[in-house]
Amino acid sequence: MTATDRAVELAIAAARAASDLKADEIIALDVSEQLVLTDVFLIASGTNERQVSAIVDAVEEALHRTGVKAIRREGKSEGRWVLLDFGDIVVHVQHAEDRVYYALERLWKDCPVIDLPADARGGDGGTERTETERAE
Repeated sequence: MTATDRAVELAIAAARAASDLKADEIIALDVSEQLVLTDVFLIASGTNERQVSAIVDAVEEALHRTGVKAIRREGKSEGRWVLLDFGDIVVHVQHAEDRVYYALERLWKDCPVIDLPADARGGDGGTERTETERAE
């Protein structure tokens, strides 16, 4: 089983919204084989709490325009790691320091990376993991 077309479509819309606000290292992981609750994890970074909050707002607005509302939102008041659950996708917007510390990409390294369009990758994002990173 792989992520549904709808989940990929939502992930791209969310990634573009994050990229428009200069989010860094935007990646989408197909977690459908590992989790039954969602198909895609979208992960993006902001350089400070204010940017994290702005990225979250932009993602929510973009997905609302596609007819999807967040089922759950956690962490927005702190602005360090915000989780947005849209059902088909879960968006993680993390402060850059927290992203390095928690290393979600490493935790989910066995999951395939979903190729995002160039305008949805943000700064330093969208590159495939190297063989060394996959082996870690």
